[in-house]
Amino acid sequence: MNTRPRSMPTATVVQANAGDCPTGERGDQVQVPARLWLWIVLMLLTMSWVSLPATAAEPAKAAFDHTTTGFILTGGHRDAKCESCHLNGVLKGTPKVCSTCHNRGSRFQTTQIPVQHVPTGTAGCESCHRTNAWSPAKFSHLEVAEGTCNGCHDGVKAAGKPSNHVSTSLSCDSCHRTSAWTPAKFDHGEVVAGSCSSCHNGTAARGKSSNHIPTSQVCDVCHRTNAWTPATFSHNGIASGTCATCHNGTQASGKPTSHIPTSQQCDVCHRSNAWTPATFSHNGVASGTCISCHNGTQASGKSSNHIPTSQQCDVCHRNNAWTPATFSHNGIASGTCSTCHNGTQAIGKSTNHLPTSQQCDVCHRNNAWTPATFSHSGVASGTCATCHNGTLAVGKPTNHIPTSQQCDVCHRSNAWTPANFSHNGIASGTCATCHNGTQAVGKPSNHVATSQQCDVCHRSNAWTPATFSHNGIASGTCSTCHNGNTASGKPSNHVPTSQQCDVCHRVTAWTPATFNHTGVASGTCSTCHNGSTASGKPGNHIPTSQQCDVCHRVTAWTPATFNHTGVASGTCSTCHNGSTASGKPSTHVPTSQQCDVCHRTTAWTPATFSHNGIASGTCSTCHNGSTWPAASRAPMCPPARSATSAIAPRRGRRPPSATPASLRYLFHLPQRQHRQRQAEHARADQPAVRCLPS
Repeated sequence: MNTRPRSMPTATVVQANAGDCPTGERGDQVQVPARLWLWIVLMLLTMSWVSLPATAAEPAKAAFDHTTTGFILTGGHRDAKCESCHLNGVLKGTPKVCSTCHNRGSRFQTTQIPVQHVPTGTAGCESCHRTNAWSPAKFSHLEVAEGTCNGCHDGVKAAGKPSNHVSTSLSCDSCHRTSAWTPAKFDHGEVVAGSCSSCHNGTAARGKSSNHIPTSQVCDVCHRTNAWTPATFSHNGIASGTCATCHNGTQASGKPTSHIPTSQQCDVCHRSNAWTPATFSHNGVASGTCISCHNGTQASGKSSNHIPTSQQCDVCHRNNAWTPATFSHNGIASGTCSTCHNGTQAIGKSTNHLPTSQQCDVCHRNNAWTPATFSHSGVASGTCATCHNGTLAVGKPTNHIPTSQQCDVCHRSNAWTPANFSHNGIASGTCATCHNGTQAVGKPSNHVATSQQCDVCHRSNAWTPATFSHNGIASGTCSTCHNGNTASGKPSNHVPTSQQCDVCHRVTAWTPATFNHTGVASGTCSTCHNGSTASGKPGNHIPTSQQCDVCHRVTAWTPATFNHTGVASGTCSTCHNGSTASGKPSTHVPTSQQCDVCHRTTAWTPATFSHNGIASGTCSTCHNGSTWPAASRAPMCPPARSATSAIAPRRGRRPPSATPASLRYLFHLPQRQHRQRQAEHARADQPAVRCLPS
C-alpha cells in the first residue's frame, strides 16, 4: 500500500500551437488543479443567473400598458428607453410636461430647445410639434399681432427674406399668408404703371419667359396685377393677314395638327380676342360635299350614335351650328316612331316613362318632345294616383298639403297650376295650420311683424291685394313698417324728404297724394319736376324754358294759365295744332283762319265770328246742329241794333227813352227768362257767338 499522500487531481491541457503557450514548448502539457475548474464552473453559473432578470425585463416592458399612467407613449416617446425618463429607476413623479424635459438645463437626456427658438411665451412644445418628429412644426399665428412678423422671421429664429426677395420694408403678412409662404399676394396698388421691370426682371421677381413674344413693352400693357394669365394682347396696329408672324407655334400658338388644311391667315376665321368660337365661311362650299372635311379627322364627323344615313350633313344641319338640327319626318309613317326612337339610334322612352305600348306620336309632336299632350280622356275621376305616384308620373311633392284626396279635386288635367283649393269649411283664424312655410306658403321674411292670422288681411282666393287696417297706427310712425323691407318704402325716384308717409299719402292708397308746396320757392319747380323725381314736361308740352309755376298752379296741372303776351298775332297754329296744344275740334266751322281771328287769348269762348261775306240764306250751311247749333238750339239773339245801342239791361232799371225798340224788349222779359237766355249763350257744349249789328 502506498502511503504517500494522494496528490490533487490534475487536468491536462494540450496547447494547440506555440503561439498559445506562455511557457514550454510546442506539445507541452500544463497541469490545472481540479478545484480551480470547479470555481470556474460556479462563476459561469452565477453569471448566468444574474443575467436572467435583465433578459426577462424586455418582455415585461412590452407587456406594460403605459396608458394606465395617464401619459400615452407616441412617436419618439414610444421608442425611448425607460431609464431616459425614469432616472435612477424612480417611476413616481416623472414629469409629463414637455418643457420640464426639453428646456435648456434639464436633468433629462433629451433634445433641448435651441437658443434661437421662436419666443413662444407659455405655450408648450405640443402646441407646434408632434411626438414623432420636431419638424415639420405647425405654428399658430392667431395671437401674433399684424405687422410684427420680423420679430421671428429675421433669418435666425425663423426663415426671413431670401436674397432675391423683392425690395420692401413691408411686414411679411402684407403679402404672405400664415399657412404658407406661397402663393403670395402682392398688392400692386401703389406700384406706378409702367415700372413692372423694376421687380419683374427675372431675379427679384419672375420676368419674361424665353418664348415670350418679342416686345419692349412693360408687363402691365398685357398682364393684370393679380395673375399672368389670362393676358390681354391688343392686336390694334397689327396688320390684317400677318398673324403667322407671331402665331407660328414658337412665339405664339399656331395651327394644331388637326387644323383644316388652309393657307389662309388666322384672322380669316378667328377673332383677335379668342380662338373660339371661330367663324368658318361655307361660302363657295358646294352643297352635298360636307364629308370632304367633316370626316372625323380634319373636322368633326358623324358621332357613333348618329342616325344611320348616307345623306350629307347639310340635309339636316346648318352650316353655322350642328344643333339644333332639323330632321324632316316627312315620309315617316305614323306609328313607326320606335324604328329609330329605340334608345340606340335615337332617343327612346326614359326609364320613368308611363307604361305604354303606344307609339311616340300619340302624345309627342315630331318637332319636339315637350310639351307633350296626354289625353286624360277615359281616365276615371279619382284614379290620379294610379300614375301620379312619383314614379310613373309626377306625384305629390314633399311639401304638399297633407291630404288623401285625389289630384283632380284641386288640379286640372291639363296643368298642375293654378290649382283651386277650396277653403270652405276652414275655420276662420286657423290659417297657420297649413300656411306655416312648410305645408303651404307662410309669411315671407319681410312680412309686417304680426301675430294675426292670414285672413285678417288676406282673402282666401289670393294673397294680393291685401287689406291692412291702419287703425291704431300712430300718426308719424309710417317708416316703422314702410322702410322698404317690411313694407314698401320710398322708391328711388321719390321726392327727397324726411317727412313721414302720412304727411302726403293716405292710408288707403299711395295715390293720389297731396303735396304741400308751402315753402317751395317760386321758380324752383324743375328741382323736383324733372321727369325723374316728380313728373316733368310731357313730350307734347309747349316748348318753353319757363318754370312750372309760370302757368300751372301748385294744386293741379290743369287748368293752366298761359300768357300769350309776346305771341305774334296770326301764329296760333304754331302751338294749337292738336299735338302741342289743343287745335280745331272735328265740329269746328271750316276755316283756314288763325285762332285769334275769332277767339281771345284768355278763353276759347265766347268767340266772335264775323258773318261778313256770308251770303244771305245760307245759314244752315253751318247752323246745322253739327258744325254749329241748329236754329232751334241756338241762343236767342236780339234784333240788329244801332251803334249807339250798347246799353246792357240791368235789374231794376227801366229802359231809357233813347233805347231802341230792338233792345227794349229785353226789359219786358221775366228776369228768369233773361238769365236762361244768358245761360244758353254760354253753354260749354255750344260755341258762343257774340252777335254783331248788321
